[in-house]
Amino acid sequence: MARADLEKQPGDVAAMFDAIAGRYDLLNDLLSMGQVRLWRRAVPRITGARPGERVLDLAAGTGTSSLTFTDTGADCVACDFSLGMLQAGKSRLDASQRGTGPGRRGFAGGSRGVVPPGRLSFVAGDALRLPFRDGAFDAVTISFGLRNVADPVAGLAEMRRVTRPGGRLVVCEFSAITIDQVDMLYRRYLLHVLPAIARRAARNPEAYEYLAESIVDWPAQRELAGLIKTAGWSAVRWRNLSLGAVAVHVGRRA
Repeated sequence: MARADLEKQPGDVAAMFDAIAGRYDLLNDLLSMGQVRLWRRAVPRITGARPGERVLDLAAGTGTSSLTFTDTGADCVACDFSLGMLQAGKSRLDASQRGTGPGRRGFAGGSRGVVPPGRLSFVAGDALRLPFRDGAFDAVTISFGLRNVADPVAGLAEMRRVTRPGGRLVVCEFSAITIDQVDMLYRRYLLHVLPAIARRAARNPEAYEYLAESIVDWPAQRELAGLIKTAGWSAVRWRNLSLGAVAVHVGRRA
């Protein structure tokens, strides 16, 4: 498989993710030692989606993250430019609804009682040219996908276009650990240990070499906050997870 490079041509990145779609969630669990579940769990809490709201989950892959929004009663559109990822997610959802695959949570509890799950739909789309009308969503989220967009500022501006005034943005992405010595060890892990694990566990280890390089090349927290502001978002701030290995940035559309 020809791997994507840091030029991040959309066709190359989409083809790379198509090739690893079947085992992507499992390998992410293994490679992050289960931390990815904690990181993804933080996103719906910070987003605060409510019943009846519409959430756009960009770079949704197989839709694992999208189910955390529908469990709150919000409707969610899982959008990705990898058809292989979307097809894997849709097949898994169809199987669970037929009772032949992993079950999904049926209702979410809360102070107002039981909340029926929202609707989940899968849509193929490019973050630089989203196939949605202006102001269509109450919230837009992107987890571990912004660094795969060829022009992140243009992608963030496009996310702003499809968010209603007063709506919110949540970006969950790898970042810089706040302790220098630990960050140095972490980057060595990304560039040397992670690819070695992938060579043993993954059918397409080249994809994980790209993922590691893209993490190391990605801007730190303050620089990313500046890019989000440049794209037109206001009230931008961030929260570090796992000592800053991952950061969740939030913003609002004025």
